[in-house]
Amino acid sequence: MRLALLVVTVIALGAPALAQEPVVSPNAAEKSPAGDAAADTLPVSLGRIREGLNKPPDAGLRNLDVKADFSIQIEEQRHIDEIMSKLEFTSGPAPAGGLYAYEQQRQLFKPSSRPLQQPYAAYSGGEFFTIAIENLLRAYLGDKLKSGLATRSRARDEAGAREEVDQAVADYCASRPDRYQIQLCIDPTAR
Repeated sequence: MRLALLVVTVIALGAPALAQEPVVSPNAAEKSPAGDAAADTLPVSLGRIREGLNKPPDAGLRNLDVKADFSIQIEEQRHIDEIMSKLEFTSGPAPAGGLYAYEQQRQLFKPSSRPLQQPYAAYSGGEFFTIAIENLLRAYLGDKLKSGLATRSRARDEAGAREEVDQAVADYCASRPDRYQIQLCIDPTAR
């Protein structure tokens, strides 16, 4: 089995190597007449390449002493650093009344004997859920209810105004003896 794998590998690697053209050294190409014919058909000039390689390396670098016409300075980081240096991150937020008042309240009013006198005990569980539900309803349904009520109120006001105009036109037409000649009085849909 190993021998078969070795034979297949040699054949697979040997086929591309046989398909390659033989490598010709650069000196042999210069001396042979076939190399001159190949040099004439190249899309580049070997003479120009040789000239470029013979130039000193710093010949292409000019105007190294010219200063830039502009400069960029980022000042936002300096501003942020000034703000951050004024902040103190050594401790968390201080409780109301300070650390000593918090500790005194914790010692005097034990959570087991006086649970409603503990900090952050402003609401009972039921009150907390009531407020949370009210806030959620206001956030998700408040705008929809408000716009719905405004639309309904606007439609009611428009209907009242339309009835008022219809009544005024009917009173006007009733008072006119030539009401059969007035287009507004003849066609009630023209209003």
